[in-house]
Amino acid sequence: MKATVAQIGSVLFDTAATMTRVEHWCRAAADLGAELVVFPEALLGGYPKLQSFGATVGQRTEAGRDLFLRYFRAAIDCPGAETVRLAELSRELKLHIVIGVIERDLGTLYCSSLLFTPEGGLAAKHRKLMPTASERLLWGQGDGTTMQVVATDVGRLGTAICWENYMPLYRQHLYAQGVELWCAPTVDSREMWQTSMRHIAYEGRCFVLSACHWLTKEDWPEDLRVEGGTIDGGSLIVAPSGDVIAGPLKGEGLLVAEIDLDQIPRGKFDLDVAGHYSRPDVFDLKVRTS
Repeated sequence: MKATVAQIGSVLFDTAATMTRVEHWCRAAADLGAELVVFPEALLGGYPKLQSFGATVGQRTEAGRDLFLRYFRAAIDCPGAETVRLAELSRELKLHIVIGVIERDLGTLYCSSLLFTPEGGLAAKHRKLMPTASERLLWGQGDGTTMQVVATDVGRLGTAICWENYMPLYRQHLYAQGVELWCAPTVDSREMWQTSMRHIAYEGRCFVLSACHWLTKEDWPEDLRVEGGTIDGGSLIVAPSGDVIAGPLKGEGLLVAEIDLDQIPRGKFDLDVAGHYSRPDVFDLKVRTS
């Protein structure tokens, strides 16, 4: 099976323009014969790096509220027009799509990841459990109801968004569900992130597909371009051996890798952290999925 990671950026505060980019890269992945494409965290809706939204401890500014209103309007409903279009693309292109979105639910925003399959449309949604640092100002917390690994025609897919990958108990929960294709949408472009992706692939004996933004100053509206932050990519695909088989990538584009799921049982011969290496007589993980 051929899998791809799309390293692109949002057109910030312009979700329609970002959807046009997404469709372009879905078609590019399909033209390469891919059956899976993974997009970055918060791609639809955007990751407003370096924006303070006028918030300090005990005080919010009116300008900050106005900026949040722009961000709120750029978020998507789930289900909504964008999810309908993504389901259509998945079906038309016979392509499994994993994409990071900012999801609007009543008055709260969530950093979510959506999975679309050709036969099922919107097959799963995962809301980020723990927004990091100032992200907590913008996004609500996910809960235990959206932490599932999904069996698909290309393998068992699970998602950990950005620093969720540093939550050991969440990792173990995905391992315990037999994750084979670990999707890691992110905005973390540091070398340490790439080291972590190799560790997870080796620890879980799974394929890791890490999709990071490539965000430039030109992706910001003109009135925010000076203070708007950039994101430098570094997407990669890692085999269960811990070896990098595609990337890290600099610049906009697609990573492509051949995925042989037989590498997973070969790796679990000597390390299965949810099986023979888990010591259930000593350790017990309890997960609340309601």
